[in-house]
Amino acid sequence: MRAPSPLMLREAWTDWLDGARSGAITNRSGDAYKPSAIRSYESDMRLRVLPAFGGRRLSEIRRIDLQECADRLHGEGLSASSVQCTFLPLRALYRRALVRGEVAINPTTGLELPAVRSGRDRFASPGEAAGLLGVLKHDHALWATAMYAGLRRGELMALRANRIDLDGGVLRVEYGWDAKEGEIETKGRNDRRVPIASVLREPLAAHLLASGRRGDELVFGQEERVPFNPKDVTDAADTAWADAKLKRITLHECRHTFASLMIAAGVNAKALSTYMGHANISITLDRYGHLMPGNEEEAAGMLDAYLSRANTARASTF
Repeated sequence: MRAPSPLMLREAWTDWLDGARSGAITNRSGDAYKPSAIRSYESDMRLRVLPAFGGRRLSEIRRIDLQECADRLHGEGLSASSVQCTFLPLRALYRRALVRGEVAINPTTGLELPAVRSGRDRFASPGEAAGLLGVLKHDHALWATAMYAGLRRGELMALRANRIDLDGGVLRVEYGWDAKEGEIETKGRNDRRVPIASVLREPLAAHLLASGRRGDELVFGQEERVPFNPKDVTDAADTAWADAKLKRITLHECRHTFASLMIAAGVNAKALSTYMGHANISITLDRYGHLMPGNEEEAAGMLDAYLSRANTARASTF
């Protein structure tokens, strides 16, 4: 029989935290944890997990103990999302402990956590996107890049002029920006290439010309080496949209909009996954699968349209 691990949860968590910070411990995709994720994990453990289980051995914590903790937290009014987030660091900790033989059972497996119920992500239609951008006098190119290239907020903050190739029609996404750590590598591969559509080319070219940004200077920074302040950018856009009586949109919702527009245009899921910077295609399918053509009528119509084009092309050769 395997001897129980002598490690206390608090001790094991300290070791895990040190490894995640150094990059020695990676997430399930094999990428280093983002500083913001580590800070969130640390906060959840400090506030809710360690007070209850910190002094217990890692191998002696049972699933029923964690289930009762989850039920209690939710019963005390903690949101379903917060309850789920509370157990994310524990899941990561026990996955590693199980592989290393420090525990025989992962007690986080099979937990019944409250379901997070939320509406579908907001995304703008083509006409709405054009209207939202059309009333912006400031930061037009920034919002256009969010809308038509799908960059995350931190990626917009860290975007440098020499990563934009207007002649080649591609935008390279290599870094993001963390509020405390500054420039960081992006999620997944850091050589992501996003196509620059003609609807984005003009505002980007105009912005680069007017701002004079070049080389490794920040494209949208409030200064050449200082990134923009997200709150200032959002507040200015909200004011413009309120004056025009338009429904506001966030930078993250612009990312959803990019995904929805690419899907509507017929871009395949694998390509979209690459453009979005997702670690794998399953993330893209899970998040945006409901937007993709899939019912019988749509599928039949797409096949008919393809065969019609193919037959027309064939007939024109005779």
